Amino acid sequence: MNLPRLIRVCLYGLWLAGIAALLALHTVHLRADFPNGSPWMDYSKYTDEGWYGKAAIERYVLGSWYVHGDFNPSVALPVLPAMEYLLFRFTGVSLVAARLLVLAIFAANLLLAYLVMRTQASRTISLVAVTLLVSNAFLYAFSRLAILEQPLVLLLLGSWLLALRLPQMTSERRRLVAQIAIGLLLCLAVLTKTTGLFLIPSTLFLIWHAWGYKFDATPKPLVTVALAGLIPFGLYYGILVWPRYAYDYHYLFAANVWDQPTSLPGYLAAFWYALHGALWIDPWLCALALALLGLSTIFAGELWRNPLLIASLLACAGYVFFIGWHNNMQPRYYQVIAYPLVFVITLALNALFRAPERASHFERVARPLAATGVAAAALICALNLREMAYWTRHPEYTWITAANRLTNYIDKHPDGNRLLLSVSGDNITLITHLPAICDDFGTWDLPKRIHNYQPGWYAAWNELDPGTLEDLQTQYSLEQVASFRAFDDPDRNVLILYKLHPLPMARQHYDQAIEEEANAGK
Repeated sequence: MNLPRLIRVCLYGLWLAGIAALLALHTVHLRADFPNGSPWMDYSKYTDEGWYGKAAIERYVLGSWYVHGDFNPSVALPVLPAMEYLLFRFTGVSLVAARLLVLAIFAANLLLAYLVMRTQASRTISLVAVTLLVSNAFLYAFSRLAILEQPLVLLLLGSWLLALRLPQMTSERRRLVAQIAIGLLLCLAVLTKTTGLFLIPSTLFLIWHAWGYKFDATPKPLVTVALAGLIPFGLYYGILVWPRYAYDYHYLFAANVWDQPTSLPGYLAAFWYALHGALWIDPWLCALALALLGLSTIFAGELWRNPLLIASLLACAGYVFFIGWHNNMQPRYYQVIAYPLVFVITLALNALFRAPERASHFERVARPLAATGVAAAALICALNLREMAYWTRHPEYTWITAANRLTNYIDKHPDGNRLLLSVSGDNITLITHLPAICDDFGTWDLPKRIHNYQPGWYAAWNELDPGTLEDLQTQYSLEQVASFRAFDDPDRNVLILYKLHPLPMARQHYDQAIEEEANAGK
């Protein structure tokens, strides 16, 4: 091995070691809060880790994965809870275990991002993409929550990688296997998070690219992919969901309906805010992507013939459309967009670096512009790393402390049912194993749920919801017994615990009212 090659190998080794160190940084203080004081106010830190792993959590805590009448999103979104179920067999129900699982998926996503980029760019540029991802403070904060976006990205990138490698497959059998695998990955993506539907066009475009953009040659592979995805989805729905859990399946969508705009300007505003939300990923990263796209259009027009660039833009457009149409801009959604955004940046850099190989003097300007882009990317990484280092040095444990103190209080006052009613109850169950049901969502109305399960405790953030209070007071009187500070949102930073005292004869009156209603119906 000559000296220059040895130096290159050493530099690449140091680079990979740096990436590994940054990935390891993500695992430090895993029990800590989602970073307080960060720019991202997202309700997932209060609820989603418990909700979307609920089936696995309840299977080990209550003995059954399904809680009748409660919020059971795992019926429609079974992939992450199935993974957690297998993990908990070895670790027990644990917040740290659930978060480590998603971090392992994040690590796999970094590898897939590298492999996807390598189909279109050099090793150096591909490592730049991985570096931008692993050093992004936004992804650092959200990849440490056991929520759905990272598993969704895993399946999307897997489908992209297979689709990009289809042109190199000379064997028809290998192509058929790859098409079936792509269909299965897309099916699992939708069963991980239903918003995966809005990402499917990006994969289908790559399949179209694999067949040379020929309309007459594409239908057969597209049908193969569609059948490979629809058949297992149909079997899952027809055999497992439809006979017993169809109402829970459809309730997930009904529960997530938000107020829609009533006019064209309202819709335009919703889509603008959805697009504007990409700035949560990093405003400088978004600005760099736009600048490099513009420069590449002038100096390296061949970039726009790159299939991965078009797929990345389609994925961004599809997901922004979903967010705007859904009209609920939550920062966590933009984890999915972060990956194609980084691909756009690094593909543009790759095109600009390659442009000087051509004869035009005008295009020779591209290499200095690309070097400037790399410098800007390095500066962005440095700014993000400063944020990550600060959060690592100053972890806060307000949420896990509040959950533990609340559970300890209930255990020290064992009179009545130990069951907790709370919108954050499933998260608390994940942390402390305290059994809980949700007061906000459920296929039974709240009076029926509390009548059936007879919770002994209720926990609310900051204040009582008037509707919830009215439902509770049909069967209970409430006594405020403790409060616990957690997180930094001024509207949700105090978790208040109430003791529920059953009202005399309330249960009998409720049963009588139900019986009278049933008789009237007959």
